[in-house]
Amino acid sequence: MMLRDEGGLDLDDTVETHLPGSTQGGVTVRQLLAHTSGMQREPVNGPFEHMVMPERAEIVSGWDEAQRVGRPHDRWHYSNLGFAVLGEIVARLEGRPWPEVVRDRLTRPLEMGRTGTRPQEPRAKGYYVPPFTDVPLPEPDVDAKGLDPAGGLRSTATDLSRWGGFLAEPDAEILSPDTLEEMCQPQVMADPRGWTLAWGLGLQLLRHEGRTWVGHTGGWPGSVTGCFTERESATTAVLLMNATTPVAPATAAAGMGTLAIEREPVDPQPWTPGTAVPEQLAPLLGHWYTEGSHLVLSVRQGQLEARLAAAPRSAPPAVFTEVAPDRYRTVSGRERGEPLVVVRGSDGGVSHLLWATYRVTREPLTFDAPL
Repeated sequence: MMLRDEGGLDLDDTVETHLPGSTQGGVTVRQLLAHTSGMQREPVNGPFEHMVMPERAEIVSGWDEAQRVGRPHDRWHYSNLGFAVLGEIVARLEGRPWPEVVRDRLTRPLEMGRTGTRPQEPRAKGYYVPPFTDVPLPEPDVDAKGLDPAGGLRSTATDLSRWGGFLAEPDAEILSPDTLEEMCQPQVMADPRGWTLAWGLGLQLLRHEGRTWVGHTGGWPGSVTGCFTERESATTAVLLMNATTPVAPATAAAGMGTLAIEREPVDPQPWTPGTAVPEQLAPLLGHWYTEGSHLVLSVRQGQLEARLAAAPRSAPPAVFTEVAPDRYRTVSGRERGEPLVVVRGSDGGVSHLLWATYRVTREPLTFDAPL
């Protein structure tokens, strides 16, 4: 996403744009990030059968041999192969191996010094506890090699807590907050029966007990993990388990985080008085009606906002920024991206508004009522 913001790629670029000669047509960066490409789960030649992971070159050479087991955007289908290819695209654009890019552009700036693709001591050993026994068996310590971008990072609770803090409040020097917001928008429903798990751009979006948790799970021989952040309260739950037979990591982590929020609730933000109401906004404040709904327009810290009168106070408002006299752009909330236009009468006063081309009037009116 950093490279996209810098102009190095577009999310709708195809893989062959960055891996010239690829014959796997029509697979896009966006599809791979959201696991909607339909590509098979693992690299060819079955690395998990013999636990010998492919090198970078083998990921690339095997890409064209891989099967597209589903139609693009037809359903969510997780693909480690796809993420390994994304890592190769990053490496080629940056001109250096993917682990170095992650270190220099992410983990080092976030002071995640114990996060990387190589093991660091002290560390927990991985085990498997078979059914019907209580005797742990050691799992192999496997180098992910070309699969590093898909599951080769090793980390600690401290480092992952820092990562969670970044997801809650990103440092604009590292990644634009707007870009992180984009990453948190659902691209596909991964749980079509329960509608509790969606996928954004590289991030899992888990709905748990009325809250949305953003993060990811991890699994490798001898370890299963979950790291999820509830962005509104800036609460992160990190669950690290050194066993291949653990509880479900996503719901367990979200459950831990929910307990923390409930037992140590976040202090409400103190009210801060504004200094002045911009002159051009004063005639717009108060009660309005559109599409049968009651709107309230107000000013907070000099910025115009709109709320549905029936919405709970916890619901975020639509926020506008002025782009020209009598013209505004919705920058967040309902109708984000749409224009708000002030229409004036012959006397120069405000007659009505147009929001996303719909009339907004001072009185509740039918759609065709004269103004």
